[in-house]
Amino acid sequence: MGNRGMEDLIPLINKLQDAFSSIGQSCNLDLPQIAVVGGQSAGKSSVLENFVGRDFLPRGSGIVTRRPLILQLVNNKAEYAEFLHCKGKKFVDFDEVRSEIEAETDRITGSNKGISPIPINLRVYSPNVLNLTLIDLPGMTKVAVGDQPQDIEHQIRDMLLQFITKESCLILAVTPANTDLANSDALKIAKEVDPQGLRTIGVITKLDLMDEGTDAKDILENKLLPLRRGYIGVVNRSQKDIDGKKDIRAALGAERKFFLSHPAYRHMAERMGTPHLQKALNQQLTNHIRDTLPGLRSKLQSQLLSLEKEVEEYKNFRPDDPTRKTKALLQMVQQFGVDFEKRIEGSGDQVDTNELSGGAKINRIFHERFPFELVKIVFDEKELRREISHAIKNVHGVRTGLFTPDLAFEAIVKKQIVKLKTPCLKCVDLVIQELINTFRQCSNKLNSYPRLREETERIVTTHVREREGKTKDQVLLLIDIELSYINTNHEDFIGFANAQQRSTAVNKKRAVPNQVIRKGWLTLNISIMKGGSKEYWFVLTAESLSWYKDEEEKEKKYMLPLDNLKIRDVEKGFMSTKHTFAIFNTEQRNVYKDLRQIELACESQDDVDSWKASFLRAGVYPEKDQVENEEAAPADTFSMDPQLERQVETIRNLVDSYIGIINKSIRDLVPKTIMHLMINSSKDFIHSELLAYLYSSGDQNSLMEESADQAQRRDEMLRMYHALKEALTIIGDISTNTISTPVPPPVNDSWIPEVR
Repeated sequence: MGNRGMEDLIPLINKLQDAFSSIGQSCNLDLPQIAVVGGQSAGKSSVLENFVGRDFLPRGSGIVTRRPLILQLVNNKAEYAEFLHCKGKKFVDFDEVRSEIEAETDRITGSNKGISPIPINLRVYSPNVLNLTLIDLPGMTKVAVGDQPQDIEHQIRDMLLQFITKESCLILAVTPANTDLANSDALKIAKEVDPQGLRTIGVITKLDLMDEGTDAKDILENKLLPLRRGYIGVVNRSQKDIDGKKDIRAALGAERKFFLSHPAYRHMAERMGTPHLQKALNQQLTNHIRDTLPGLRSKLQSQLLSLEKEVEEYKNFRPDDPTRKTKALLQMVQQFGVDFEKRIEGSGDQVDTNELSGGAKINRIFHERFPFELVKIVFDEKELRREISHAIKNVHGVRTGLFTPDLAFEAIVKKQIVKLKTPCLKCVDLVIQELINTFRQCSNKLNSYPRLREETERIVTTHVREREGKTKDQVLLLIDIELSYINTNHEDFIGFANAQQRSTAVNKKRAVPNQVIRKGWLTLNISIMKGGSKEYWFVLTAESLSWYKDEEEKEKKYMLPLDNLKIRDVEKGFMSTKHTFAIFNTEQRNVYKDLRQIELACESQDDVDSWKASFLRAGVYPEKDQVENEEAAPADTFSMDPQLERQVETIRNLVDSYIGIINKSIRDLVPKTIMHLMINSSKDFIHSELLAYLYSSGDQNSLMEESADQAQRRDEMLRMYHALKEALTIIGDISTNTISTPVPPPVNDSWIPEVR
């Protein structure tokens, strides 16, 4: 055979197959093997039985092979068979082997002729075999019979491709001689995955059943319909022989006699027949293994390296070791604290690129959502003016006042300050929700210990709920402090003299002109009649809102000045997944083309809130729903005398100035209060007290009880690790300094039709 020293290679691959089959073949290694493909009743099973010299495969009509059978042939003095699923049991009676294959097939596929890609592993030890590993695959069929699924043809085809697509798989394409070879299903599917013909070996069966006067001489000589690796002809037992229990050894003798006596084949009898096929396959598989061994070794090594780190902690694992449990508990709690701090404070490693979370989300609540909620409450022009008017009149009582009363200013300011309580408490609630979400994300690493995760989440959530009360009390205290003394001597307060001169128009504080406040994509919602919805690149400055075709900002579509603009909420459309808000002109003018308002849509509510906060910075405020107030408003509110109007305007300016100061203070102090009493307190609690609470919450053993999934994962990983190490050791023992048979030159195989 020319490859002495390589005789251990096929048993080596058998060992590797066993090692990986025992761990569920999750190693994704393409081990070298030979797959037997062909149509139904092409004689695939007979070829395999001839190799073994025994009847051991199920027979019958229709699909008999319904699961892949990995058949490992091992040259051995004693003759017996073993199944991987029946470890330790030796089958000496080959009728029992057939029964076991049928029973194991039915166990997975049921008895309805369905198929399954889960292989059956059978190893046959015999003095009559050469070392070979073959996979017997279901025969290709066109029509479903009985209660088979209608797509049985595609199911079988997909299963075959699953095996033969791998570069490490040799393809034994079996075709009966009494059919048209040019339309062979086996050769068609082989060419599909092996267009160069490097892996395909042709086998012609049923040569004895050809019509009288015809032969396959030209095919077997590789002259007609050539294949790169050529063809080998075999003669199997007929159905009559099988039914009559004709001995396979006698059948092999008859096969030899057929080739020697047939005038068309006698000159090539030495290259025909089952024994030659077995030798050729042994030789080719051995060469194939030798060629793929270096790649296999490097793949095994890379898989071993990727497992090393994870396996390190499991190597000396003893489930009931109390010191291990204590150490694991300390490490888990410490890691939980580190992860929480990283998520809140931010960190370069393990950055979430999909969405904002933890500290970044809390930052958005503090600096976008909270200021927006504050402004939404304060800026309600008509209602404020009406309240000022009532306050002035009520302070004067029956008298007509000559001067603007400061008591009216104080009453209005206090009423506005009280309104700040709601958004401040809402800010606390939003931060708490985000904190609890962050705790849950951090506790994902405790999944190995479900009870520990549950207890940790309960303890930290209880702590946050306790701090919630203190934080809300402190936030309300801030508001009460502001209510307790109205400081009209504040350096930023405009005072009465300036308030009288100041007009409402000047009151709008704008950012630096032309300063870009925000850029981003928004969808401009317009009716289909006027062009339909479209995405544009929007640029918001302190003076205008412009939109462009794209972010290069070369092709400007429109520029909208911000004067007299306000924002209002818009309900999400029935079919729309986007969140929408609208911009309109308070003086009832068209905003864009002939539209009184334009609707802008974002992917999420967070984006909407963020854009609204940006518009606030540019001086575009939200509209307040005034329908109820207007209906209830008495007529005299709108017919003020000029003196009262001046007084209302003065107090309006004073209130605006003072509330601006309060807003600034609250915007600064509330996040600081939440940070101190809630977030920093939670960090300190996790670092210094969580462990003590866990110890006092119950038995450490039950707390550190592993989940079944984790135990299974550990066992699988260790099995995989040892299987890889064993495989590398086995490969290391093999010398690859051997003779290789060169691959035959290419042939013209364009006669095999393409698969459509």
